[in-house]
Amino acid sequence: MKIIEKLAAKEHDMYGKPPVTIAFLGDSVTHGALGNGEMSYETVYWNRLRQKINALRDYIPVNVINAGIGGVTAAMSVSRMERDVFSHHPDLVILCFGLNDINGTCEEFTQALTAMFDACNAHGVQALYMTPNMLNTYVTAETPPELRAYAEKTAAIQNDGTMDTFMQAARRTAKEKGIVVCDCYGAWKTLSLTQDTTALLANGINHPCAEMHELFAQMLFDLLFPDAVSEENRETTLWRGA
Repeated sequence: MKIIEKLAAKEHDMYGKPPVTIAFLGDSVTHGALGNGEMSYETVYWNRLRQKINALRDYIPVNVINAGIGGVTAAMSVSRMERDVFSHHPDLVILCFGLNDINGTCEEFTQALTAMFDACNAHGVQALYMTPNMLNTYVTAETPPELRAYAEKTAAIQNDGTMDTFMQAARRTAKEKGIVVCDCYGAWKTLSLTQDTTALLANGINHPCAEMHELFAQMLFDLLFPDAVSEENRETTLWRGA
Protein backbone atom coordinates (compact mmCIF):
# COMPACT_ATOMS: atom_id res chain seq x y z
CA MET A 1 0.00 0.00 0.00
CA LYS A 2 1.27 3.46 -0.90
CA ILE A 3 0.61 4.77 2.61
CA ILE A 4 3.73 2.90 3.75
CA GLU A 5 5.78 4.77 1.18
CA LYS A 6 4.26 8.09 2.27
CA LEU A 7 5.15 7.44 5.90
CA ALA A 8 8.68 6.38 5.00
CA ALA A 9 9.20 9.47 2.83
CA LYS A 10 7.97 11.76 5.62
CA GLU A 11 10.21 10.04 8.15
CA HIS A 12 13.28 10.60 5.99
CA ASP A 13 12.40 14.20 5.13
CA MET A 14 10.15 15.72 7.78
CA TYR A 15 10.64 19.27 6.51
CA GLY A 16 10.41 18.60 2.80
CA LYS A 17 7.48 16.19 2.68
CA PRO A 18 3.80 17.08 3.33
CA PRO A 19 1.81 15.67 6.27
CA VAL A 20 0.35 12.17 5.93
CA THR A 21 -3.44 12.31 5.79
CA ILE A 22 -6.09 9.58 5.74
CA ALA A 23 -9.71 10.47 4.99
CA PHE A 24 -12.61 8.29 6.13
CA LEU A 25 -15.90 8.63 4.28
CA GLY A 26 -18.93 6.82 5.62
CA ASP A 27 -22.13 6.84 7.62
CA SER A 28 -22.94 6.89 11.35
CA VAL A 29 -20.40 4.19 12.24
CA THR A 30 -17.62 6.31 10.77
CA HIS A 31 -19.20 9.41 12.27
CA GLY A 32 -18.68 7.86 15.71
CA ALA A 33 -22.14 6.66 16.74
CA LEU A 34 -22.54 3.90 19.31
CA GLY A 35 -25.78 3.51 21.27
CA ASN A 36 -28.85 5.65 20.65
CA GLY A 37 -27.75 9.27 21.04
CA GLU A 38 -24.22 8.22 22.02
CA MET A 39 -21.11 9.37 20.15
CA SER A 40 -17.46 8.47 20.74
CA TYR A 41 -14.52 9.84 18.80
CA GLU A 42 -12.09 7.98 21.05
CA THR A 43 -13.22 4.40 20.48
CA VAL A 44 -14.25 4.77 16.82
CA TYR A 45 -12.29 2.57 14.41
CA TRP A 46 -10.46 5.36 12.57
CA ASN A 47 -9.02 6.69 15.83
CA ARG A 48 -7.95 3.18 16.85
CA LEU A 49 -6.27 2.79 13.45
CA ARG A 50 -4.51 6.13 13.85
CA GLN A 51 -3.20 5.00 17.23
CA LYS A 52 -1.93 1.74 15.77
CA ILE A 53 -0.09 3.62 13.02
CA ASN A 54 1.35 6.04 15.58
CA ALA A 55 2.59 3.09 17.63
CA LEU A 56 4.29 1.68 14.53
CA ARG A 57 5.76 4.99 13.35
CA ASP A 58 5.78 7.10 16.51
CA TYR A 59 7.73 9.97 14.96
CA ILE A 60 5.32 10.52 12.07
CA PRO A 61 2.03 12.26 12.91
CA VAL A 62 -0.94 11.00 10.94
CA ASN A 63 -3.80 13.37 10.22
CA VAL A 64 -7.29 11.92 10.05
CA ILE A 65 -10.27 13.46 8.26
CA ASN A 66 -13.57 12.15 9.60
CA ALA A 67 -16.08 12.63 6.78
CA GLY A 68 -18.66 10.27 8.26
CA ILE A 69 -22.22 11.55 8.64
CA GLY A 70 -24.95 9.65 10.43
CA GLY A 71 -27.85 8.48 8.29
CA VAL A 72 -26.23 8.98 4.89
CA THR A 73 -25.92 6.54 2.01
CA ALA A 74 -23.23 6.17 -0.63
CA ALA A 75 -25.54 7.86 -3.16
CA MET A 76 -25.96 10.85 -0.84
CA SER A 77 -22.21 11.16 -0.38
CA VAL A 78 -20.90 11.19 -3.95
CA SER A 79 -21.53 14.92 -4.38
CA ARG A 80 -19.68 15.86 -1.18
CA MET A 81 -16.45 14.03 -1.93
CA GLU A 82 -14.71 17.09 -3.39
CA ARG A 83 -15.53 19.23 -0.37
CA ASP A 84 -15.21 16.64 2.41
CA VAL A 85 -12.41 14.45 1.05
CA PHE A 86 -10.35 15.65 -1.91
CA SER A 87 -10.01 19.24 -0.67
CA HIS A 88 -7.84 17.85 2.14
CA HIS A 89 -5.45 16.16 -0.32
CA PRO A 90 -5.51 12.77 1.43
CA ASP A 91 -2.90 10.10 0.84
CA LEU A 92 -5.51 7.40 1.40
CA VAL A 93 -9.32 7.35 1.35
CA ILE A 94 -11.16 4.64 3.28
CA LEU A 95 -14.83 4.30 2.34
CA CYS A 96 -17.42 2.39 4.36
CA PHE A 97 -21.03 2.22 3.20
CA GLY A 98 -23.84 -0.30 3.06
CA LEU A 99 -25.76 -0.09 6.33
CA ASN A 100 -28.19 2.62 5.18
CA ASP A 101 -27.96 1.76 1.50
CA ILE A 102 -30.06 -1.37 2.06
CA ASN A 103 -33.10 0.92 2.24
CA GLY A 104 -32.64 1.51 -1.49
CA THR A 105 -31.78 -0.81 -4.36
CA CYS A 106 -28.58 -2.73 -4.88
CA GLU A 107 -28.19 -1.06 -8.27
CA GLU A 108 -28.31 2.41 -6.69
CA PHE A 109 -25.71 1.28 -4.17
CA THR A 110 -23.25 -0.10 -6.70
CA GLN A 111 -23.71 2.89 -9.01
CA ALA A 112 -22.79 5.20 -6.13
CA LEU A 113 -19.79 3.08 -5.19
CA THR A 114 -18.68 3.09 -8.82
CA ALA A 115 -18.87 6.90 -8.87
CA MET A 116 -16.84 7.08 -5.65
CA PHE A 117 -14.19 4.67 -6.85
CA ASP A 118 -13.96 6.47 -10.19
CA ALA A 119 -13.56 9.81 -8.41
CA CYS A 120 -10.70 8.47 -6.27
CA ASN A 121 -9.00 7.00 -9.31
CA ALA A 122 -9.46 10.24 -11.26
CA HIS A 123 -7.85 12.22 -8.44
CA GLY A 124 -4.99 9.75 -8.25
CA VAL A 125 -5.82 9.00 -4.62
CA GLN A 126 -5.41 5.50 -3.27
CA ALA A 127 -8.76 4.18 -2.01
CA LEU A 128 -9.86 1.25 0.10
CA TYR A 129 -13.40 -0.03 0.60
CA MET A 130 -14.23 -1.46 4.02
CA THR A 131 -17.37 -3.57 4.17
CA PRO A 132 -19.43 -2.76 7.29
CA ASN A 133 -20.67 -4.93 10.14
CA MET A 134 -23.73 -7.16 10.01
CA LEU A 135 -27.16 -5.84 10.86
CA ASN A 136 -29.17 -7.25 13.76
CA THR A 137 -30.69 -10.69 13.34
CA TYR A 138 -33.50 -10.16 15.87
CA VAL A 139 -35.13 -7.32 17.81
CA THR A 140 -33.66 -6.94 21.27
CA ALA A 141 -35.71 -6.28 24.38
CA GLU A 142 -33.75 -3.03 24.84
CA THR A 143 -34.75 -1.61 21.45
CA PRO A 144 -36.81 1.58 22.04
CA PRO A 145 -40.43 1.42 20.86
CA GLU A 146 -39.83 4.10 18.22
CA LEU A 147 -37.07 1.97 16.63
CA ARG A 148 -38.68 -1.46 16.81
CA ALA A 149 -40.28 -1.27 13.37
CA TYR A 150 -36.96 -0.39 11.77
CA ALA A 151 -35.17 -3.07 13.79
CA GLU A 152 -37.66 -5.63 12.48
CA LYS A 153 -36.94 -4.44 8.94
CA THR A 154 -33.15 -4.63 9.29
CA ALA A 155 -33.37 -8.06 10.91
CA ALA A 156 -35.39 -9.31 7.94
CA ILE A 157 -32.86 -7.81 5.52
CA GLN A 158 -30.01 -9.54 7.33
CA ASN A 159 -31.76 -12.87 7.68
CA ASP A 160 -33.18 -13.18 4.17
CA GLY A 161 -29.78 -12.69 2.52
CA THR A 162 -30.37 -9.18 1.17
CA MET A 163 -27.44 -7.74 3.10
CA ASP A 164 -25.23 -10.56 1.80
CA THR A 165 -26.28 -9.69 -1.75
CA PHE A 166 -25.41 -6.01 -1.25
CA MET A 167 -21.99 -6.88 0.14
CA GLN A 168 -21.25 -9.34 -2.66
CA ALA A 169 -22.13 -6.63 -5.17
CA ALA A 170 -19.96 -4.09 -3.36
CA ARG A 171 -16.95 -6.40 -3.32
CA ARG A 172 -17.45 -7.18 -7.00
CA THR A 173 -17.69 -3.48 -7.89
CA ALA A 174 -14.52 -2.67 -5.97
CA LYS A 175 -12.64 -5.46 -7.73
CA GLU A 176 -13.80 -4.20 -11.13
CA LYS A 177 -12.44 -0.74 -10.29
CA GLY A 178 -9.17 -1.97 -8.84
CA ILE A 179 -10.07 -0.94 -5.28
CA VAL A 180 -8.69 -2.98 -2.38
CA VAL A 181 -11.36 -4.40 -0.04
CA CYS A 182 -11.10 -4.85 3.71
CA ASP A 183 -13.87 -7.40 4.23
CA CYS A 184 -15.03 -6.76 7.77
CA TYR A 185 -18.52 -7.97 6.88
CA GLY A 186 -17.02 -11.34 6.03
CA ALA A 187 -15.34 -11.41 9.43
CA TRP A 188 -18.66 -10.67 11.13
CA LYS A 189 -20.33 -13.47 9.17
CA THR A 190 -17.67 -15.89 10.36
CA LEU A 191 -18.10 -14.62 13.91
CA SER A 192 -21.86 -15.19 13.65
CA LEU A 193 -21.28 -18.92 13.34
CA THR A 194 -20.26 -19.10 16.99
CA GLN A 195 -21.46 -15.85 18.58
CA ASP A 196 -24.55 -13.69 18.89
CA THR A 197 -23.49 -10.76 16.70
CA THR A 198 -26.63 -8.76 17.52
CA ALA A 199 -25.34 -8.58 21.09
CA LEU A 200 -22.26 -6.83 19.68
CA LEU A 201 -24.32 -3.95 18.30
CA ALA A 202 -24.41 -0.94 20.63
CA ASN A 203 -27.84 0.16 19.42
CA GLY A 204 -29.13 -3.34 18.71
CA ILE A 205 -29.55 -2.50 15.01
CA ASN A 206 -26.47 -1.41 13.08
CA HIS A 207 -23.86 0.30 15.28
CA PRO A 208 -21.04 -1.94 16.52
CA CYS A 209 -20.13 -1.59 20.18
CA ALA A 210 -16.90 0.21 21.07
CA GLU A 211 -14.96 -3.04 21.44
CA MET A 212 -15.96 -4.23 17.99
CA HIS A 213 -14.47 -1.13 16.40
CA GLU A 214 -11.20 -2.86 17.23
CA LEU A 215 -12.01 -5.50 14.60
CA PHE A 216 -12.28 -2.79 11.94
CA ALA A 217 -9.10 -1.07 13.09
CA GLN A 218 -7.04 -4.25 13.32
CA MET A 219 -8.19 -5.59 9.97
CA LEU A 220 -7.39 -2.26 8.32
CA PHE A 221 -4.01 -2.15 10.01
CA ASP A 222 -3.17 -5.71 8.98
CA LEU A 223 -4.10 -4.89 5.40
CA LEU A 224 -2.17 -1.62 5.26
CA PHE A 225 0.90 -2.88 7.11
CA PRO A 226 1.21 -6.61 6.43
CA ASP A 227 4.84 -6.76 7.54
CA ALA A 228 3.83 -5.54 11.00
CA VAL A 229 1.34 -8.37 11.54
CA SER A 230 2.34 -10.97 14.10
CA GLU A 231 0.63 -13.91 15.74
CA GLU A 232 0.74 -11.99 19.01
CA ASN A 233 -1.26 -9.15 17.46
CA ARG A 234 -3.79 -11.57 16.04
CA GLU A 235 -4.38 -13.25 19.39
CA THR A 236 -4.87 -10.04 21.38
CA THR A 237 -7.49 -8.28 19.25
CA LEU A 238 -10.60 -7.58 21.32
CA TRP A 239 -13.13 -9.30 19.11
CA ARG A 240 -11.42 -12.68 19.67
CA GLY A 241 -12.81 -12.79 23.18
CA ALA A 242 -16.13 -11.09 22.45
